[in-house]
This record gives sequence, C-alpha cells and structure tokens, in this order.
Amino acid sequence: MKHAWEDCLTDVDRIVIEKGHYGQPRGFGKKPLLLIIDLQPNYIGADKPIEDQLEEWPSGGGEACWTGVRKILSLRDVARECGVPIFYTRNVQNATNAFDSFATKTKRDQTKYIDGAPEADLLECVKPLPTEMIIPKSYASAFYGTPLQSYLVKLGIDTVIIVGGSTSGCCRATAVDAVTRNYNLGYVEDCLFDRITISHKAALLDVWMKYGDVVNSDYVKEYFYSLKEDK
Repeated sequence: MKHAWEDCLTDVDRIVIEKGHYGQPRGFGKKPLLLIIDLQPNYIGADKPIEDQLEEWPSGGGEACWTGVRKILSLRDVARECGVPIFYTRNVQNATNAFDSFATKTKRDQTKYIDGAPEADLLECVKPLPTEMIIPKSYASAFYGTPLQSYLVKLGIDTVIIVGGSTSGCCRATAVDAVTRNYNLGYVEDCLFDRITISHKAALLDVWMKYGDVVNSDYVKEYFYSLKEDK
C-alpha cells in the first residue's frame, strides 16, 4: 500500500525510519469497534473544492471530506453486516463556550457550533441505527470528558478502528489516547480527511511510525469479514 506521506519524505527521513525500525505492524485483535469521528455539517462542509465553500462553512473540508464520507459509509455497511459495534462522536460546544478549547483559537461566529444547532448534528446521510452510540465531546479526543472508555470496557473491545476528521486533530488525539489505553489501533487512510494537505500527511505518518496501523478501507473490510467467518 502506497501512503499519502511518501512524497514528503527526504532521503534522511527514510534512513531515520529504516534505522529506527519505525512503522512496524501492531496488528488487530478479535473484538474491534468502528469509531466514526465528527461527521457534522460544520466540519464536512459542502461537496465542492474547499476554497469555494469556506464562506458558508469556514471549518468545512469540502469535497475531500465527502470522498471520505462515502468511503466511511461503505465501510460502515460491512461493519453492520459483520456485527462490529459502531460509535459516533459529535464535537459540540457549550453555550458558555469560553470554557471550550476550540472556541479560543478561531475568531468567527460560534453559534453554529453550540450543542443543539443543526450544523452541529450528524450529517443526514450518517444517521445511526438506534443500537449505535453517539458520544458528544467538547475537546479533540473522544476519550476526554466522555464515557467512551467505560463503554469499550463493557463491550470487551480490544481494537479501535478510527475514521472521520480531522486526521491531524480529533482523529489523531483519539488515536493517541486509544493506544495509551492499550487498544490496538487501525487508522483508515482513505476514510480520514483534513483541511490542510500537509497536516493530513504528517498526521498519517506520525500515527504509522509510532502508534498504530495505517491501512485502507478494503483491508479493514477483509478484517471484519474474517471475524464474521470465525464466529
């Protein structure tokens, strides 16, 4: 599998990776969870080039996000078929958003980001089943200030498969926290997206080098099907 970051590496970078033995496979377990991060209008935006939709969706990723969303929905179909649990997160701010981290780094109208605003809900095409959990959060990591860890323990989860956005923000923060809690990690490259190309590539590289397995959605589908066959 050719990765998005490979065209950014210098010859010295490649030596560092080789001699440091970075990027070794971690592997997956027998009880995965598909964790879908922040598929909300605020962060996805319109299905057009990112620069053409920023007036309406200043934090939206545009067409690259929608390409990823379609890949995620296809992967979700397989997860459902194979009985893999699915959780979603929504990043929402409190009405008193001075206490929330993201509001302090941007100067824009924050009303669309307050919990209860339609722009802060999940995309209509992503509507979960009644059996699928939605976890609101106000910070980057899905683990911080949420009951996610307790739910994973209750379900006996050993592997967290992360998709959504952004690659360098909420997904990466959640990935690091998952590995810190000793979960195996799948970071699904074609189901992740970001606003800034270099941020996307650097985050994928960082996770691949030090934290988890960066794979594509076809690989994860085969993994899910293999678990179904073992049942």
